[in-house]
Amino acid sequence: MTDATVGAAADATAGSGAATAPEQAPARSGRLAGAALMTCSGLSNQLGAATGALAFPVIGPAGVVAVRQWVAGAVLLAVGRPRWRSFTWRQWWPVLSLAVVFGTMNLSLYCAIDRIGLGLAVTLEFLGPLTVALASSRRAVDLVCAPAAGAAVVVLARPQPATDYTGIALGLLAAVCWASYILLNRTVGRRVPGAQGSAAAAVVSGICYVPIGIVVLLHHPPTPAALGYAAVAGVLSSAVPFLSDLLALRRVPARFFGVFMSVNPVLAALVGLVVLGETLDAAAWTAIGVIVAANTVSVMSGAGPRRRGGA
Repeated sequence: MTDATVGAAADATAGSGAATAPEQAPARSGRLAGAALMTCSGLSNQLGAATGALAFPVIGPAGVVAVRQWVAGAVLLAVGRPRWRSFTWRQWWPVLSLAVVFGTMNLSLYCAIDRIGLGLAVTLEFLGPLTVALASSRRAVDLVCAPAAGAAVVVLARPQPATDYTGIALGLLAAVCWASYILLNRTVGRRVPGAQGSAAAAVVSGICYVPIGIVVLLHHPPTPAALGYAAVAGVLSSAVPFLSDLLALRRVPARFFGVFMSVNPVLAALVGLVVLGETLDAAAWTAIGVIVAANTVSVMSGAGPRRRGGA
């Protein structure tokens, strides 16, 4: 997640004056805690996806997503404890929209992982937040970053005998969903206190997956190991990142969060290599590096002080 995701953090710090000496030490410790939370979130997300992929041969991507949505909903319900009756329609509509986007994003991403591998799928998905950041920018440097990222996608999708265009399309669908997730999550964070909004969205998404999960699991009877992999994916790829990102956004500047999140495609490629034995050629690694660099440059170039009235 890049600039748009962390808009809430920028809004929280907008207009604040320079920190006094007694305030600087807590700020430094808060940023260290934020860095630890972001590391936890990134690794947990990719390890969870890789663990879920181990269950694909038994219950398929849809079965894994169904189980992980149920687990994520249960965990976040216990943590967020949303006050359902107090929600107004102004709070409900972004929560419901976030639930739909959340479920679609995970299904399209896991189907892409099944077809083109973890590293490439996550790299394509990462184009969602990058596009949101570039589309909302008017800076000259982004006129370079956008074509560079586009060229990298062309390299990843270049025609080859083994090119899976369906997998690439699913990865790009996940990118669209992640971009929507960013904008909706910002709205939810503003309108619903604490983790209640994320918890409510996860619960609703889990309920929507009940009929899908029942059909899939009846046609593909799961083994205990497959259910275990899917459940672990639910905790590592949904519950932990949800809460880690929420807490990290309260402790680090928006640009720092954006730069740190840029390494997710690299983490995904490394986890895919170590856990799933997926290998990438030099061109694919180069394309991943270009996309990561484009986001890093875009975020860092906007690291100057915010002018009054500007966003």
